[in-house]
Parts: sequence; C-alpha cells; structure tokens
Amino acid sequence: MTEPLLNAGPVTQTTELSGAPEQGEQPDRPPRRALPRLPHRAWSVAAVAFVTIIGTAGFASLPGLLIDPLHDEFGWSRGTIGFAVSVNLALYGLTAPFAAALMDRFGIRKVIAAALAVIATGGGLTVFMTEPWQLILCWGVLVGLGSGSMALAFAATVTNRWFVAQRGLVTGILTAGGASGQLIFLPLLSRIVERHDWRPAALTVAIAALAIVPLVWLLLRDYPSDVGLAPYGADGPPTPRPAPRRGAARRAVKALASASRTGTFWLLAGTFAICGASTNGLVKTHFVPAAHDHGMPVTAAASLLAVIGVFDIIGTVASGWFTDRFDARRLLAMYYALRGLSLMFLPILLDEAVHPPMIFFIVFYGLDWVATVPPTMALCREQYGEDSAIVFGWVLASHQVGAGVVAFVGGMARDAFGSYDLVWYGAGALCAIAALMSLVIHRGPKAQGAAATA
Repeated sequence: MTEPLLNAGPVTQTTELSGAPEQGEQPDRPPRRALPRLPHRAWSVAAVAFVTIIGTAGFASLPGLLIDPLHDEFGWSRGTIGFAVSVNLALYGLTAPFAAALMDRFGIRKVIAAALAVIATGGGLTVFMTEPWQLILCWGVLVGLGSGSMALAFAATVTNRWFVAQRGLVTGILTAGGASGQLIFLPLLSRIVERHDWRPAALTVAIAALAIVPLVWLLLRDYPSDVGLAPYGADGPPTPRPAPRRGAARRAVKALASASRTGTFWLLAGTFAICGASTNGLVKTHFVPAAHDHGMPVTAAASLLAVIGVFDIIGTVASGWFTDRFDARRLLAMYYALRGLSLMFLPILLDEAVHPPMIFFIVFYGLDWVATVPPTMALCREQYGEDSAIVFGWVLASHQVGAGVVAFVGGMARDAFGSYDLVWYGAGALCAIAALMSLVIHRGPKAQGAAATA
C-alpha cells in the first residue's frame, strides 16, 4: 500500500491554488481614477489680491458721498473738502512706486497687511474730527498713504511675479476689483449716509479693511518658488526666490530717473494723468453731488455710479483680453476718444429723474472707466522690463495727481460758478488730447521683436 504512494511522484496543489497569484504578483484591481488636476496656485493668489482690492474700494467710493454731509454739518466749503480728497488721491499715486519697491524688499504680504492697518486707522479716526485739518490728516494723508500701497502697482507686482501667460487678462481682472468693490460698497454706503449718518459709513469701510488682514497674511505668497512652483505659463523648473532688494526708496527714484529719459514715459504719464482726471478726480468724486444739484436723490446717483462699476468689470476684463491680442497704443487712443465724447454729453443728461439716455451714458462710460489700465501696463512691461512695476507706479502717480487736481478744481468750480458743466467739457477736451498722445507712443523692444517674428 505504501509503494504506490512512494512512486506517485511529488504531490502538487495546482488545482486548488490555480486561481491564486504567485508570490510577488499583485491581484488584478480596477485601474485607479486620476485625481482632478487643481488649478495653478497663481490663480488663488490672484483671487486673494482681487478680494483685497475689493475690500479697500470702499475708501475710494466714500468721498463723493461725504461732500454734501460734511458741508452741511461743519460748513466747510466744497473746495476745502475737495482739497482733502486731492491730497488723498495724490498720495495714493505718489506712494505706489515706493510701495512696489518695498514689496521687493519686504514682500507683498507684509506691505499689504501694514497698508490695510493704516487705511483702517485713518478711516476710523475721521469719526472724531471737528476741523478741516483733521480731515486732511486722516482721510488725505493716512488713507492716501495706505491706499497707495494697495494701488495698481500691487496688481502689477502680482501679475509680473505669478504669471507669464494670460497677463493681460489677469491685469484686467485685478483692475476690475476696484469696480467690483464700488458696486458692492456704493449702494450700501449711500444708504447708510442717507438713513443714519456719514460716521457709520466711515466705520464700515474701516472694519472692511481690517477684516481682510488675516486673509492676506494666511493665503498671499510673495513668489511662486515659495510654494515650489514656476509662474503660470512658464517653461522649466521653479526660479529661486530672488534676494531682497535693499534701498527701496533709492531704487524707486533710480527707476524714475532712468524712465524719465524716454519720451514714452512722459506720454504714458500724461495720458494716465488725464485718465485719473476724467475718472477718480471728476466722476467718482463729483458725479453724486452734481446729480444732486439737478434734484436727483443721493441714493439714485450713487446707484448709477455703482452700475458704472458693473460695466467697468466687463470693460476692463475685455480690455485685458484685447491687450493680449492687439496694439496697446491703438486701444488707448480709442478708449480716450470715446470717453471724451461721452463726457461732452453728460451736462445735458443730468436731471432729477433717471432717463434712458442717462442709462446709455452709464453703460458706455462704465465700459471705458479703467479699460486704459491693461494696455498702459503692457506698454510699461514692453519698455522697462524688470522695473516695469515700479515705473508703472510712477505712471500711476501721475494718474492720481491728475485726479487730485481735478477733485480740487471741480469743487472750486462748483463754488465759483454754481455748476459743474465747465469741468465736464474741459475733461472731454483733455481726453481728446490723450487719444492723440497715445498714437505717438513708441513700441518697446519686446513688442517689436514679436511683430518681426509674426
């Protein structure tokens, strides 16, 4: 009985284990589903910048709503109030190039967080003022200095560092942040001023600025290399973070000295000064009181100004898209010409009620409000390379100086003539001059090279 068993050969378990994998093999599994690809971190940084610009837009929206209340409560002339606004606008612009250099030295996050704190302090202290110099100090100096660091140089710095592709589009989106904030804040603040007082409105914008500080500190990053990435649209590995550049003020002045030797800088600065005069200085500051002079309720006038913000968003984003595809100089010429034409018609459109022609003006003017920013930034990049954000800061300074002059002159003209009509016509004529200036700007080396290879 044992012999057959001994001669049977080795016993195997092939039949029993035929379905089992051999050692080292993995059992068959369904293929894993690929995880959805997350957007590049540059887009989240741009989103934080967009929200930050929105949050500080309340300070740009409030001056036009304060002219009549401050005049009624304290008896201050519109020229005096306009002077405080002009100081704010001028410092807003003059701070921008130094802020861009400070961002290179200390980082975007630290500079923006400090600027928000200064803005909130200046806005909050206005509720205690009783003299005109206090308005000039709090709203003119503190808010002007803080908001200057939040100026378009901030958008230019974020765009230059985080994006290679889609720069024009991102510039348009970030520029539209101011209009988006205007859309949010103007109706709210006008209702607060009309139903309560101007002081709660001032506190509202101060609290909004403070609320953004944690968001900036936690989510904003200075360079793509901080999170191990290359800029959006760049080829190759991440570029190491550059060493901090010392001497921010010296670098800002040096960039100005270098750029001022070129005719392009003065043409860009001149056209952008007219841009500021015909937008922030005139319409944003004086549209509401001018409409109120014709019997239009303050809330209705502020709502119209907010609607400008709606179409400003569309126009600015579209302008960024156009800037990626067309000659920036011709775009600027078209924008300024159309803006000047619309301002010439405004005096005959103002009335106690809102009629369809006024709605057409609001839509038309809104599409053009800051559509000039993307092509102006693009021309700065073409001409001035690594210093383009600082040079654009100086160009922005001219924008705000122009805005400040017209904010003051507009108030003086209203005190002297009892009407804003002369100011509207003057601004329209200046826009026609800016259109002509835009056409004689020279293309930068990068744009000429791209045109040669096309």
